[in-house]
Amino acid sequence: MHRIRIFLVVMSVLLLPTVAKAQMKLSGTVQCSKPDPQHTLEVGDHPKHFFAIGQVNCTWTEPWEIGGIKSKEGDGTQFDEMSRNSSNYRGYYLDTMANGDNVHYSYGGTTTLKDGVPVSAEHKWSIIRGTGKLTGIKGQGICKGRVGEDGSMTWQCEGEYELPK
Repeated sequence: MHRIRIFLVVMSVLLLPTVAKAQMKLSGTVQCSKPDPQHTLEVGDHPKHFFAIGQVNCTWTEPWEIGGIKSKEGDGTQFDEMSRNSSNYRGYYLDTMANGDNVHYSYGGTTTLKDGVPVSAEHKWSIIRGTGKLTGIKGQGICKGRVGEDGSMTWQCEGEYELPK
């Protein structure tokens, strides 16, 4: 019994650095265009209540790196419910990496509106899947965004990921 405990303690100590190294940090900045196309429908139950769906094109101005591969550009599709001074949204983002591999994300969050116009936003994201060298990837994090005068968004994003061994 004593030998089993010693074996388990030794194995735990040996495996701990491997597990700790598996979680890698991410940080980067991505610039996204004003949504185009964007379709908006008024709900009609009270003023300033709308549903909207749109698509954006994004370019990493400060790429993050996943498994030694830098992020390059991507496309997002998002659905919003806007009401008075806030908006709840969810969407999907397809990131194309410098080597051509892709990472697929889902995200959801809130936007602060001023007079019906977006000012800032924040969301949580999760990695759904990856392709090529990034197959089997898992990860999650947050992004905080600010809106430019032209309706574009600059996102500061961070999180962590894990690739299979």
